[in-house]
Amino acid sequence: MAKACLNAGKHTFIEKPMARTVAEGEELVSLAESNGLVLMVGHTFLFAPAVRRMKEVIDAGDIGELQYISARRLNLGLFQKDINVAWDLAPHDISIILHLLNEQPVSVSCQGNSHVTRGIEDVTMMYLNFRKNRCAFIQNSWLDPKKVRTMTVVGSRRMIVYDDTEPLEKLKIYDARVEVPPHYDTFAEFTYSYHYGDAYVPYIKQDEPLKLECQHFLDSIRDGSVPMTSGRQGLEVVRILEASGLSLRQNGAAVSLGTMAACNDDEHKTNGNDKGNNGEGNGNGNGHGHGGLVVPAADRAVLVA
Repeated sequence: MAKACLNAGKHTFIEKPMARTVAEGEELVSLAESNGLVLMVGHTFLFAPAVRRMKEVIDAGDIGELQYISARRLNLGLFQKDINVAWDLAPHDISIILHLLNEQPVSVSCQGNSHVTRGIEDVTMMYLNFRKNRCAFIQNSWLDPKKVRTMTVVGSRRMIVYDDTEPLEKLKIYDARVEVPPHYDTFAEFTYSYHYGDAYVPYIKQDEPLKLECQHFLDSIRDGSVPMTSGRQGLEVVRILEASGLSLRQNGAAVSLGTMAACNDDEHKTNGNDKGNNGEGNGNGNGHGHGGLVVPAADRAVLVA
């Protein structure tokens, strides 16, 4: 459907995940770039005020060096028949984690089990390995009795707990850390220092994320700018999901995203379809085109797929 919209010359706002495979996602990105169209993916949580504030706190260095992120997105159902729980629930947390760290993981590992529908995992645990000794864990389940939507960001100085089920106090910042003594002569002198300070709840202005997301899509069309959740950002989420599926089939083995990208490039060259990497994109909706920005024509219709 999104491909038909782009082929018809329509700016397209597509829900997450943007495609079932990396190859399909790359085709959409290529179509948007070659036609100067805005392609935006509905990673709504990046427009949530709590996530925006969390990003500001991390970028300001208030929590020190970010060390790891742990996310849990659990509930009872809704069971899907064509995708597993990772494809259903993990895109939210993957997009938030990539946004907070501002980089792609080096490798992905995933393990899970099928309890209700044979061959479709309803419980998964995903591990994302990043550079600089950083990592992220994502736990998903359709088999938990209580709805859980939490993310913990651990820094060297402070820690953030984000609970999306809280009506008002969605973010809590804890002044807690473990310190290693800088100097010691014997093992007996070596002791960890545990610091427990105050916890506080930052003020967050209440705005509707979906409204902000839709306004951002319109602004990107009017201004000819790159959306924050562009097609290329959406493609990286699909790349991680596809790697997690490969890891599941390999009993949790780590899958290098660099290796996957190389394999995909070879496949495109073999099929004679390498539009996404030929540098001809306009850079008007998907982040990494090499041409100048193209301001869409005023009479082009906007279609939300």
